[in-house]
Amino acid sequence: MNKKPLGNSALMLPPIMFGGNVFGWTADPVTSFRLLDALLDAGLNAIDTADAYSRWVPGHAGGESEAIIGVWLKQRGGRDKVVIASKCGLDMGPIKGQGLSKAHIVSAVEDSLVRLQTDYIDLYQAHRDDETTPLEETLEAFGQLVQQGKARVIGASNYSASRLAQALEVSRKLGLPRFESLQPLYNLAKRDAFEGELEQLCLSRNIGVINYYSLAAGFLTGKYRPDSDLSKIQRSAAVQRYANPQGFAVVAALRAQAERLNATPAQLAIAWLIARPSITAPIASATSLEQLEGLVQATRLQLDSEAIEALDAAGR
Repeated sequence: MNKKPLGNSALMLPPIMFGGNVFGWTADPVTSFRLLDALLDAGLNAIDTADAYSRWVPGHAGGESEAIIGVWLKQRGGRDKVVIASKCGLDMGPIKGQGLSKAHIVSAVEDSLVRLQTDYIDLYQAHRDDETTPLEETLEAFGQLVQQGKARVIGASNYSASRLAQALEVSRKLGLPRFESLQPLYNLAKRDAFEGELEQLCLSRNIGVINYYSLAAGFLTGKYRPDSDLSKIQRSAAVQRYANPQGFAVVAALRAQAERLNATPAQLAIAWLIARPSITAPIASATSLEQLEGLVQATRLQLDSEAIEALDAAGR
């Protein structure tokens, strides 16, 4: 399976990074272990998680995803065969706190390392920008983790173009490790937040991009139609953001091209992202082995010019 370097780092990523937010949430431990085994067998050995996964579930405190991955790593071994990406910075409750202060980053990484049952994280990311903490403090804290070997590479998630550019300049001036990756919201139905200044910055500075919501919370699978009752589905609020005329036009284009290429709409949506020059590896999740096989097939799908032009036009 072809792999791409993440920014200027030595990390190599497969065509898809698996979204580990499902572990301990929509995938129970047994299912999670089966998915992780199948991922490794398929060569999709990069997994994205965060300390906040899955704190939104009633009764959860956060760290559930990391803990499942940690048990799996302990039982299966082969830590060097897996690229683990995690994040910190979101609200972890009144005791653990939030943000990107040095104190919080140093504390958060220790908690994540314990849950993951490892002594290093391959890609450690700021989950979202924290404008209340100076970038110098944040980057010095991340740099300390790299120096200590607790993080191999650092990255940013949900940063604007201006703030990412500022962070890169701070790293340059202070001689600190820079953010080698960006994790933005980006998919065929939601392009404006990334395309433009942010995408151009990543391309010009060789910042790796591992976008999330690649399938628009499942909307781009094509299973929803204009007359669907979206209020009863599990991720109703997320899906409804895309349930508009433009969103359904994208789905219609996906269905048409999928029929022509003997694939599924979801596979085409992922393949379109893989083909984007700015994207290193889109993040996508699965909760069953059947869904996972669909992701594997997406990595093998070569879109022709007709498909790319049709999808581009619908996505605009």
